[in-house]
Amino acid sequence: MLLHLSTWPEVEAYLKEHSGIILPIGSTEQHGPTGLIGTDAICAEAIARGVGEATQAVVGPTINVGMALHHTAFPGTISLRPSTLILVIQDYLTSLAQAGFTKFFFINGHGGNIATLKAAFSESYHTIGGLNLPNGDSIQCQIANWFTCSSVYKLAKELYGNEEGSHATPSEVALTQYVYPESIKTAPLSKQVASGYPIYGAVDFRRKYPDGRMGSNPALATPEHGKQLYDLAVQELTRSYLEFVKAE
Repeated sequence: MLLHLSTWPEVEAYLKEHSGIILPIGSTEQHGPTGLIGTDAICAEAIARGVGEATQAVVGPTINVGMALHHTAFPGTISLRPSTLILVIQDYLTSLAQAGFTKFFFINGHGGNIATLKAAFSESYHTIGGLNLPNGDSIQCQIANWFTCSSVYKLAKELYGNEEGSHATPSEVALTQYVYPESIKTAPLSKQVASGYPIYGAVDFRRKYPDGRMGSNPALATPEHGKQLYDLAVQELTRSYLEFVKAE
């Protein structure tokens, strides 16, 4: 059940039986010479829809732009500041809590969102708790990073070994190839790829990682791998979502 393709009476009926909603969040940022700029949002959205179908949960609209300031020296990247993203999440949660949702399951596709999301949750608990909503003290949020699912991590290591890297990875590129096979990109990739440098500002990031990759070889990706990774992520996060909504 996709929120944006539903009517308010349908959502009202849903809320009589359920309190959970799945919210995909990603980023719009460079992913190396062959990775789509929307990779993180594409992956989160596809998996969220799969989990929604498996659990019959409402899936909210994808938050496509996240915290990617360190990628902004690469053309096409769009980023929110952490303070802005915190306010965006707080407004999302407040609106949905006023409607009656209490369990917010964020399927995340971008590591750079994690710290800001956790801060946003703390801000939101405090803010919503002061609104005197009927269930304002029952609001709960959880981050589910699809790329850290144990089954996904294991398969990625089996398929790609150390060439998985940590950004513009073959696993995430493979998933986008599965979702959008008509948009598979190719480009020359040097065998030497930077890795291991700490992340500071955007200019320094591009200086340290000149083609945008972080220890990865996305040339190893295939749509078939993407289907395998998708299935594993949906299965694991379906279990996680059901455990989350059932827990007190």
